[in-house]
Amino acid sequence: MADSTQLIDDLRDMIAAKGGNLYGGESVTQEQHALQCAQLAQDDKAPASLVAAALLHDIGHLMEADFEAAMDRGEDRFHENLGERFLTRWFGPEVTEPVRLHVAAKRYLCATDPDYHDRLSPASVHTLRIQGGPMNRDEVAAFEANPHYREAVRLRIWDDEGKDPDMNTDSLDHFLGIVRQVAEAA
Repeated sequence: MADSTQLIDDLRDMIAAKGGNLYGGESVTQEQHALQCAQLAQDDKAPASLVAAALLHDIGHLMEADFEAAMDRGEDRFHENLGERFLTRWFGPEVTEPVRLHVAAKRYLCATDPDYHDRLSPASVHTLRIQGGPMNRDEVAAFEANPHYREAVRLRIWDDEGKDPDMNTDSLDHFLGIVRQVAEAA
């Protein structure tokens, strides 16, 4: 795998450049959302690889020049795929697959949990429509065939919960330390 120092430097640059932007119509910034998702994963005793995935799951948004404008136009820019492609340089599928699948996990949960849709924020309901809506039966079966689907579902739940403007988290440095550890072990 590539040098983890370059990864940490790249992540710091992306967060410095766009991490302060509001997160897709929510009341938290991109950085707050990432930290909250990682904190929720850590609090849930997830393995380090899944804590790293939780922190980095929306990295594709930070790579998009016009994420907010595209969303307002109803365009899906497939940030999950962009993020997964970027992260593959440093991580294996234990990190990249939950990142790639976290949007599909929302569609999956909408199809399999009758109460899930009602718990989505208005912004998540909007993006659900853009992202294809609830899965059909064949899509559910294909999703469940992926060996990382359970981790993607866990990540999705943290993604939904990580939108609290008053939540306290460990520092970015703390979570980047976990990211470095996972990258160096890959």
